[in-house]
Amino acid sequence: MSDPAAPRIILASTSTYRRELLARLRLPFEAVAPGCDEHRQPDEPAQALALRLAQLKAETVAARHPGSVVIGSDQVAVRGTEILGKPGTVERCTAQLLQSAGHEVVFLTAVHVVDGRNARAESHVDHTVVRFRTLGVDEIARYIAADAPLDCAGGFKAESLGIGLFDRIESSDPTALTGLPLIWVSAALRRAGIPVP
Repeated sequence: MSDPAAPRIILASTSTYRRELLARLRLPFEAVAPGCDEHRQPDEPAQALALRLAQLKAETVAARHPGSVVIGSDQVAVRGTEILGKPGTVERCTAQLLQSAGHEVVFLTAVHVVDGRNARAESHVDHTVVRFRTLGVDEIARYIAADAPLDCAGGFKAESLGIGLFDRIESSDPTALTGLPLIWVSAALRRAGIPVP
C-alpha cells in the first residue's frame, strides 16, 4: 500500500531502458515525455551536453507537475573527441562499431533530480569507460542482427549480447552504462526523504 503523504515520483523520460532500471527500486513512479529540444549547441562539450539535457528534461517536466520529485537523465558517448549518437540504421551501427573496435568509448550519464516540494535540485555525472575488443565485420553483422541496438548510443546493449563486444568496463555504477546510475539516484531519493527499499 502506498503512502498518501509520499511525493509523486516522475521519470522525465519515455526510455524503456530507464523505466526498467528505475523500476528496480520498487517505488511507484510514472514516466512522462519531457518533449524538449535535445539538440547539441555549437561546440558544446560532451559532459556539458549530457548535464544540460538531464537538467532540461527534469525541469521541463517539474514545471508541468508541481510538488513532484522529477528525475531527468541523459547519456552521451564519446570516442576520442567524437560524440557518438544513436545509430538509427544498420549501416551507421556497423560503421560505429567498426570504428570503436579496439578503442575506448567514454559514456557520460548525467542525472538531475528536482524536488518540487521545496525547489531543491541536484545533479550528477557518471563516467563509464568501455574498452572494445577487436571486432570483424561478420561478427558485428551477427551482433546487430541478434540484438538490434539501433536506438542505443554507441551501437550496443551492454545489458544484453553487447557485453561480449568488450575487453573491459570501468565504472563506479554498472547501471550507468544502461542509462540511469541507480546508486546515485537511490542516494538522491533518500536525501529527498524517500525511503528506498
